[in-house]
Amino acid sequence: MVEPARVDQWLWAIRVFATRSAATEACRGGRVRVNDTPAKPATRIRPGDRVAAHVHGRDRVLEVVMPITKRVGAPRAAECAVDRSPPPATG
Repeated sequence: MVEPARVDQWLWAIRVFATRSAATEACRGGRVRVNDTPAKPATRIRPGDRVAAHVHGRDRVLEVVMPITKRVGAPRAAECAVDRSPPPATG
């Protein structure tokens, strides 16, 4: 059985945010949603959950594959989520 993880830890661990405090602030600022519900930093995520975050002026939509709580290298981080983000706006 896979243990759930806090959404702020997971977003930091998979390198969406550079620091955990930035991920926590994004949650507190209403810029993170889990399964279309506003997420608090301690919101628990599980495989199959959909996490939407507004990061660096862009909307990111990620499907949780593996909830992790420790920061990992980029190749490993890519295995923990499926990126379902819309293409970046051009122009």
